[in-house]
Parts: sequence; structure tokens; C-alpha cells
Amino acid sequence: MTKQIHLAAQLPAIHNVTVWSDPRSRSQIAVDSFTHLARTAERGRFDFFFLAEGLRVREHKGEIYELDVVGRPDNLTMLSAVAAVTTRLGVAATVNATFNEPYEVARRLATLDHLSGGRAAWNVVTSFDAFTGENFRRGGFLAEADRYTRAAEFLTTARELWDSWSGGDVPADAAAGQFVRPGAGAFAHRGHHFDIAGRFTTPRSPQGHPVIIQAGESEAGREFAASDAEVVFSKYNRLDEARAFYRDVKGRLARHGRSPDDLRIMPTATVIVADTDEEAAAYADEVTRAQVSPQTAIAHLEAVWGRDLSAYDPDGPLPDIDPEPESLVLKGHSVFRKGRAETARQWRALAEERGLSIRELVVEVHGGQTFVGSPRTVADAIDHFVQTDGADGFVFAAHLTPGGLDDFVDRVVPLLQEKGVFRPDYTGTTLRDHLGLPHRPGPADRTGNLGEAS
Repeated sequence: MTKQIHLAAQLPAIHNVTVWSDPRSRSQIAVDSFTHLARTAERGRFDFFFLAEGLRVREHKGEIYELDVVGRPDNLTMLSAVAAVTTRLGVAATVNATFNEPYEVARRLATLDHLSGGRAAWNVVTSFDAFTGENFRRGGFLAEADRYTRAAEFLTTARELWDSWSGGDVPADAAAGQFVRPGAGAFAHRGHHFDIAGRFTTPRSPQGHPVIIQAGESEAGREFAASDAEVVFSKYNRLDEARAFYRDVKGRLARHGRSPDDLRIMPTATVIVADTDEEAAAYADEVTRAQVSPQTAIAHLEAVWGRDLSAYDPDGPLPDIDPEPESLVLKGHSVFRKGRAETARQWRALAEERGLSIRELVVEVHGGQTFVGSPRTVADAIDHFVQTDGADGFVFAAHLTPGGLDDFVDRVVPLLQEKGVFRPDYTGTTLRDHLGLPHRPGPADRTGNLGEAS
């Protein structure tokens, strides 16, 4: 059966995706940048617009990492502005489950779902380091092994809060045998990480629950995705790796009473489109070299080596000194925090095998552009990737803010529609409609006795 492709757009904001030197590059914090990209995505009938999160500005050798973006607006606030200038596009926010509380997050997400008419999604993430925790006076308070157990209980608690406005008697104090009337938002959760009780202030939202997104790559993360997520972000955009990840995660769903259609797997991807394949390849090489500047190459090498390598030539060979795996040069970047000794060994072997300079190596290991070519070439490649179970769709991060997806929407999307693998128009009003996911019933919805909110 031919699969329908799902598409989403991301304003990169972090990492070295954005080509800052391009004169068309604009602000990463101005609302106009966000609304331009969101309107482009809606014109292309994308499922949703996604914002990642940064709870602390990254630091490199004790200073602000100036090769990265500095300002990071609040996701939910910015997406409220995006929802106001779009009518169908989903709005997906990353919100941390380590440094927030269920009541606050559930309330803000339910509000966004109301404000947008049922288009909200929550990318549930955890935080690993005391560096970020210092902003919350919680540095190191949660062992890494516990972060997914907290996230799972956090999500369970949020769902209880969202369901608290459905009908049926809700226990106010189970031990005392006290109950409150239906639809009043009463809740009580007694668990390992959260012990809360009260009344939730926000009535049930159009989707029942916002769509739940997750991006864990670890064993615990994959199991969390299989049990609770409805969309999974993946880093695997090379087809063989993507297929293996797809099979593994989809294969876990049955153990949790779920079917493969209950979950959408969407790798992050980039795209370069030009009139011909040759022109696209030349521009892709230009973009990739701009993304991995000489300074970026040295900074990434320092992050793995744990040393100051500023004296080394980025176009020269790798340093012949050993890494210091216990030294953390780049803080706030999850990519470089674990297994750095093994990473350095692999990088050195690859560089020696292929005769790569420092910069060439960083370009190689971080990958070039995912899809490169003429509009027809790109459309065919995306369709092949999805139809052969490498993914259910993609989250595109453009190399230019805010106009980096204009060509894709104007030139590639019509070809996908022509193939019959992408919608010509929205057929529903909510994000769950776009993704082909069921609306989440509350307790009363399951019994046919929905309580009216007063």
C-alpha cells in the first residue's frame, strides 16, 4: 500500500545548520522569522512547525559559544504568535520534563491547543547535565538513569490533568473517600516523582491531548517512544540506518498494545533544490562548507578531544596528541558528552583511511545535505525513502532563516502531490487529523458520558 508522506518544518535555532554569512539570513529571534517559515510550511500543507529548546546558552572554553545562536525565545510564547497567523498548521514545542512541573506544562499546552483550535504538540525531552540545571538551582539533582522514569511519570501526570475535565466522579482524596462533581478539574496524583492534588484550571482541549513527540535514541528512549509517543524524531537520515531504527521502534509497539499506525517516525533532514542535479550538488557543497566553517571544525574537534586545539590548522591533519575524555570544553551540547574517547578513535581511523583534514573530517561525520538535486530528483528520493520504510516523513531544517524552504514548497511539494503521496490540501482541522492519529478520549468519552465544563 502506498504510504502518505508527512512533512514538518523546523526553525533550526541551534547547532551549525544556519548559514549565517548568507546575506539572506535573518534574525533567529524576531517573530517575523518564525511567522514567515510557518506560513511557508502551511502553504506547503505541512503537518506542523517545530521549535527545539535551549534552556541555557552553550559555552565553549568558558565563554559564550558565538558560533551558535545566542538568544532563545520561549517556545510556547512564540508558537502562540505562530498559531495566530496560521489556520491549519500544527505547532509543536519542545518542553523539558526535568526542569518543569506537570501542572504548569499541562496548563500551557492545553491553552495552546485551545488557542490554535487543536493544533498543539509537545516534544517531551529530558535534560542530562548539571550545567543546564544551574539555571534552575537543580544542577545534578536527578541521576541520568532516572530521567526517563521522571519523564514517563511527568507525561502520565499531565494526561491525568488533561483528563480531569471529563465526566465521572473524580477522587479528591482517595484515602478519605471524598469525591467531587464531574467536570470540575479535580485531580490527585501520588507517585515517586510527583505528589500533587488540586483542581486543573483549563477545560479539555480540542484534541483531548496535544500530540506527544519524543526523540530518544537510547534503549530507554526507544522504549519510552514505543509506549507513549505519537511522533518520533530520529537522527537517522541515511536509508540503511533509518530502516533499522524504523523496524526496531515500530517492532516494540505491539508489546504496549499499539499498532504501527499509532506512531509516526520522522527523521530530521535538510534539502537543496536547484534547476539541475549538477547545480544542486555544487550549491550543496557550498552550503556544507559554510555550515562547517574553519572555526566550527576546530570547536567540534576540541569538544571531542577535550583540549584547546586553536593552534591547529583546520585544513591540516588531526592532532597527534591523545584526547582528554574527562575534560568538557563545549558545555550544553549533548552530542559531545559521552563516549568521546571512542569517538576520537573512530574519527582518527576515518581521517587516516581517507586522508581527511580536520575540516573535511567534521564535514564527513556530521553529514552533508540529506536530499540534493532537481525538484524531480528530490521528490523521487523522498518518496523512495518513505515507501521503503525508512521513515513516515521528515522534519526539514532549512539552512537559511526564514526563506530556506521556499523552493522546496514551491517546486518539490507539487511533485509529491502529483505522485499522490502527499495531500493536495488539508482534510481536517487538528494536528491529529493531519497525522492520521486518533483524538484522545477522556474517561467520560470512553463511557459516553461527557461532563460539561462550567
